[in-house]
Amino acid sequence: MSLPIVDSHLSEEKLAGQELFKGHFLHAFCDQVKLPDGATSAREYIVHPGAVMIVALLGDACGVTQVVLERQFRYPLGQVMIEFPAGKLEPGEDSQRCAQRELLEETGYQASQWARAGVLHPAIAYSTEFIDIWFARGLTPGQRQLDQGEFLDVFTASSTELLHWCRTGQVTDGKTLTAALWLQNILAGAWALNWQAAALPVPAG
Repeated sequence: MSLPIVDSHLSEEKLAGQELFKGHFLHAFCDQVKLPDGATSAREYIVHPGAVMIVALLGDACGVTQVVLERQFRYPLGQVMIEFPAGKLEPGEDSQRCAQRELLEETGYQASQWARAGVLHPAIAYSTEFIDIWFARGLTPGQRQLDQGEFLDVFTASSTELLHWCRTGQVTDGKTLTAALWLQNILAGAWALNWQAAALPVPAG
């Protein structure tokens, strides 16, 4: 089945826009739009700078793939969540450099090889946010460089354990569930990655 290539019958046209809120990194708007049938409606949405997520791979003596995970308290939900390392892009920052920086800052690991798997849009109904999915291997441990006010635990788990937690509802973070799908298909040989050497080293501190 091929996807349709003409979307004009679904598209909406912006007529006017109003800024609702501007915070540290979230920017909220309400736009008036013209619908495909000619009627008008309002669209509230958040502009987000974009982010990266890193699936960092380790292998044990038995050849079992281990992944680097984090436990972090997420205030809107009021609970600690299991997630892959991730972080937002700085203005003008290259996606791979951001992934290298975030992996080092949050976990202390640096990787010799990187592969961009794809992109996900976690909240398409109300946000412009995108998350680039990066895989990393050839890990070297080091010292974490957490931001002030950032608190998280780093641990490793087997791919089998991670997939079990996804199935049983212990992992509910959307980006981590998406990355687990990629991981499962890559380990099964169904999907492939284009591995490349790391970009320039991330400056310490």
